Amino acid sequence: MEAPSVVIQKEVKPANTSGRLASIDALRGFDMLMIAGGGQFIALLGGKTGVPFIDTVAAQFEHPAWHGFTFYDFIFPLFLFLAGTSLAFSIKGGLVKGIPQSVIINKVFKRMLILIALGILDKNAPMDIFDPAHIRYGSVLGRIGLATFVSAILYMKFDFNQRVYIAMGILVVYYLTLILVPVPGFGAGDLSFEGNLVGWVDRNFMPGKLRQGTYDELALLTQFPAICLTIFGTVAGDLLLNKDNAGSKLRKHFSFGTAGIIIGLAWNLVFPINKHLWSSSFIMLTSGMAFAMLAIFYWIIDVKGCQKWAFFFRVIGLNSLVIYLAVRFVDFNASSRLLFEGIYKHAPENWHEVYNALGGFVLVWLFLYFLYRNKIFVKV
Repeated sequence: MEAPSVVIQKEVKPANTSGRLASIDALRGFDMLMIAGGGQFIALLGGKTGVPFIDTVAAQFEHPAWHGFTFYDFIFPLFLFLAGTSLAFSIKGGLVKGIPQSVIINKVFKRMLILIALGILDKNAPMDIFDPAHIRYGSVLGRIGLATFVSAILYMKFDFNQRVYIAMGILVVYYLTLILVPVPGFGAGDLSFEGNLVGWVDRNFMPGKLRQGTYDELALLTQFPAICLTIFGTVAGDLLLNKDNAGSKLRKHFSFGTAGIIIGLAWNLVFPINKHLWSSSFIMLTSGMAFAMLAIFYWIIDVKGCQKWAFFFRVIGLNSLVIYLAVRFVDFNASSRLLFEGIYKHAPENWHEVYNALGGFVLVWLFLYFLYRNKIFVKV
């Protein structure tokens, strides 16, 4: 179990040491690639190439206004899912070494507090600590910390099947709550932007600033379905850790993936897929997709041994916290403009932002590669 404080790790272990799978780091790297500039670059290609397929792909990197789903909506849920997968490996390894459960829980709790603090800093910098009413307390990092802490407790207290039932139970109760509990002035079952229960709870009980004004998608009620993604991630971790052969592991992952996607699409008929509400249908769809993607990466990288192509992603995935905060506090696009504008200014003007975004991402990856080559991995 890794220490909960921020540390700089000076040793690189082979991918398979202590059960570590290169596919998990690579998939996490793919996910962070979308956050660290890859998604922005793809979105900027829309309407510039004259190729309908590229325009269609670019449209998948814009969030829907309310109900609906694009691939970009999958990015954060995938990270929560992989946090659970890594958690299973970490806790199982700690227990094998004889570390008491109480020690592990204490470490994960401290990790949660650190992530909450970093998340508040991330969402509010420059932060006026003397004006708490205008501080946004909901954050991506805080959600990861809380989901990991709750999932760690459940992982050590309940078995594989019980955790699946708990996650499904939470999603059913969440659905019934949003459908049956009346919202003052709107009534029960209102899933509109103005009348949903999530927003009402945030406005009345969430301290500080709400990102969307009338609600915050990272605030209170949505914590419950979000935790289910990490719980499902621990299920995936157990599937990878068991003694089944690779074929059996893949079949089980694809079975869970197919079931999740089908349930999510079916649930969408009565509870729309909605990232803002973290609807139960949204959780099931993205969980199913995560199971399937992890299976694909596992099969190609760890089963077939095709690891060279994944190096690009692993460099990112091994320092995911660094890159998440770095792209917030370091303006890589400004550096790209200073370094490369003299070259891309000769291209058509509508392509300048595309080339600048590409240059910014190149700088991000080179920065991470520098850390990789020097065996520096910052973790919490």
